[in-house]
Amino acid sequence: MIDQLKKLVEHSTEDEVKSLLFHMLLRINMAQETEHSQLVKDLKNTYQNFVEYKRSQAVTEKTYEVVHILFGDSASGSLKIALKERDVGDAKVLAFSDVFSIGPVWKLHEERGLHHRYEWLENYILFEGDELAECHERFNETISEIEAIPDHIPITIWVGGNAHEQTALRYVLYLLKGKQNVLYIMNTTHSHTLDTGELSPEKMGMMYEHVSAPLNKEQRIAYEEEWQELSATQEVLRIWENGEIKRVREDYFDEYIIHTAERLHKKLENHGFMKSARLIGEVLGHVEQYIDDGYFEYRVRHLIMNGVFEIKGVPKAMRFYSVKLK
Repeated sequence: MIDQLKKLVEHSTEDEVKSLLFHMLLRINMAQETEHSQLVKDLKNTYQNFVEYKRSQAVTEKTYEVVHILFGDSASGSLKIALKERDVGDAKVLAFSDVFSIGPVWKLHEERGLHHRYEWLENYILFEGDELAECHERFNETISEIEAIPDHIPITIWVGGNAHEQTALRYVLYLLKGKQNVLYIMNTTHSHTLDTGELSPEKMGMMYEHVSAPLNKEQRIAYEEEWQELSATQEVLRIWENGEIKRVREDYFDEYIIHTAERLHKKLENHGFMKSARLIGEVLGHVEQYIDDGYFEYRVRHLIMNGVFEIKGVPKAMRFYSVKLK
């Protein structure tokens, strides 16, 4: 109940919170002229009216007949274009911007797990300005929107063959546990792309017209159990191997980063400093996994601390410093 109240406040506007606070203070100020029991009753009414208002707001915000859930801003943007081109105006598109292949997913379906994940991101991944706080807020908003989907609305989840989207798929299906919605999985693995975000609006539009059969009860239970297994672990890095999510050590890509640096030194015909962004971009372009560049940057900083790389500049963002192998 406390977690629900926190979410309620987090997803209220500043004006709504000010209005609620004003009415509560007004009731308390009037307490001198009313009985204690009446004050309690008035405060309860104020609270109940606010809760009912927020619930009705979530339901009536927009009418829609189908929901699409994706895992990336690029993918959701392409789908919105595809739906618009096909004049599909009754669809709602929801997207998570987080990269689920990195960072802890321990108990992520609970408030403590979400706090644990964002604490890790704050400690190890570089963000500019209020970017991390905004990501956290959007994450909470997407959860609330998913929870508010009426049971009669069918849901299509778009997912590719990578640890990011496959982990996110299991997370969302667990969030939908117990709901009666008809669920479809749009598998983009056969499109020969690393992730759904690489698909063009035209390609997504073609796939939209060929939806597969909905998940049955046994399939949903299997995904939910896989999420429970994933969310019981503490690993911070996941890869996609042989059609399965594989949990690996956080230094899994360190040797590849070092070998890539050696190759770049030979290519540049010198052993001078190279922009860390150049190194990370090279790694990102050749690793057949969906891993955020921020994670590779974190590993480069770790290798600097361990004496593998020398550094020139300030590592407040990858564009501000250069590295070379010692």
